[in-house]
Amino acid sequence: MASRLDSLVTDIRACRLCLEKPHGKPLPHEPRPVVHVGRQARILVIGQAPGTRVHLSGKPFTDRSGDRLREWMGVTPDEFYDRTKIAIMPMGFCFPGQNPKGGDLPPRRECAPHWHDRLLAELPHIELTLLIGRYAQARYLGSLSRGTLTQTVAAWRDFAPSAIPLPHPSWRNTGWLKKNPWFERDVLPDLRRHVRALIGRAEG
Repeated sequence: MASRLDSLVTDIRACRLCLEKPHGKPLPHEPRPVVHVGRQARILVIGQAPGTRVHLSGKPFTDRSGDRLREWMGVTPDEFYDRTKIAIMPMGFCFPGQNPKGGDLPPRRECAPHWHDRLLAELPHIELTLLIGRYAQARYLGSLSRGTLTQTVAAWRDFAPSAIPLPHPSWRNTGWLKKNPWFERDVLPDLRRHVRALIGRAEG
């Protein structure tokens, strides 16, 4: 018999809200919702939305952003995709399409209000949430977030150990990383300690 989480994931993967009841323009292609969760996971990654490669693979962070995120977290691909350790829930479950400049459009607005609370209710063991990018930070930090993403990430100690705000690991943010060396010097060691402690407990 399927669990409530399994049934919910099945419903998410069949979702067509962005075509049938869109907020604004409908999704410009066929939906392919991407979510990767397990009830025992202690770490939750809330990303932005799938990119083109993830849209094709159907698996989150199967791109250069994923390589960088796993490096930031200090985890192997096997650990990252182990649902008993890490759950991955984007703000928008489908690839939103691209803007005229070649970047991705913002996450679809239909997903989080409709699905997130229901999904979080089936993830009772989460102890650390990684909030990647300003959309996740705005929703889950609310008035506690700072004026800019940089200011919010710089205040990570105010949110840890239950949450750590991060910039998006996209190659487009390489310039941001160079301008803000404190992120790799100060934030990443703390992030890796928290991640390793929780993964170690999951393995114990």
